[in-house]
Amino acid sequence: MSTSLYVFSIGLPFATILLVFGMRYIAQIQQAKARLASDEAYHQIAEKAVADHGAAATALTSIETRLAAIEKILKDVG
Repeated sequence: MSTSLYVFSIGLPFATILLVFGMRYIAQIQQAKARLASDEAYHQIAEKAVADHGAAATALTSIETRLAAIEKILKDVG
C-alpha cells in the first residue's frame, strides 16, 4: 500500500467528521438568524397592535363624547 493512499484512507473519515460538524454548526447559525428575524417580526406586530389599540381608544372616547352630546340634545328636545 502506498503512503499517499494510506494517508488518504486515514484522513477521509476525519474530514467527513469535520464536514458533518461544520454543516451542523452552519445550520445552527442559520436557525438562530431565522429565529431572530421571526422574533423581530413578532415584536413589530406587537408594537403595531399597541399603537392600533391606542388609536381605537382615542376613537372610542371621541364617539362617547359625541354620543353624550347627542343624548343631551335629545333630552333637551324631548
